[in-house]
Amino acid sequence: MRKLTVLAAGLVLLVSGCRAKERPPDVDRLMADLRSDDPQRSGAARLELIRLGEPAVPALSRLLRSGSASERIAAANALWAMGPRARGAVADLALALGDPDATLRLSVAMALQNLGAAAAPAVPALVRALEDRDPAVRQAAVRAIAAVGPGASAALPALTRALKRGSWPEAEEAVRRIRGSDR
Repeated sequence: MRKLTVLAAGLVLLVSGCRAKERPPDVDRLMADLRSDDPQRSGAARLELIRLGEPAVPALSRLLRSGSASERIAAANALWAMGPRARGAVADLALALGDPDATLRLSVAMALQNLGAAAAPAVPALVRALEDRDPAVRQAAVRAIAAVGPGASAALPALTRALKRGSWPEAEEAVRRIRGSDR
């Protein structure tokens, strides 16, 4: 019986050693696929990058800084889907809030909103975005500030000025969340 146990243990070790080791995903290949004109290939790469999470953030940040307009939006959308796992991209997202492309600015503000409290370092850029010429960007910026919560207290003066100019339910909600009385 003991010989059989030893033989079985040896067989298990032999078989497990023969199996191919799982390779980590190739982020460079996934980034190339993300840039593909083939929507299936690009979509599959985006999903895999999102699943991968933090290890993909540096490559997505680089794309956000230097890609074409559509690639930059794809990068912002992938970072949005990662939520707080994309915290390493906050500085690049904040910088992209000043981009001339309104669609990119909107995607970036939404990504910062989905980061929640991790987006606190972007609050100054979000405050500037409260004056954006695009109303959708302004709304997304105020929602991102609200999602930061108490860490966005530096935004209170700008939100107060915005509320004095008229009714803005999102800004009122942001003020409540920053003050910690969100319900």
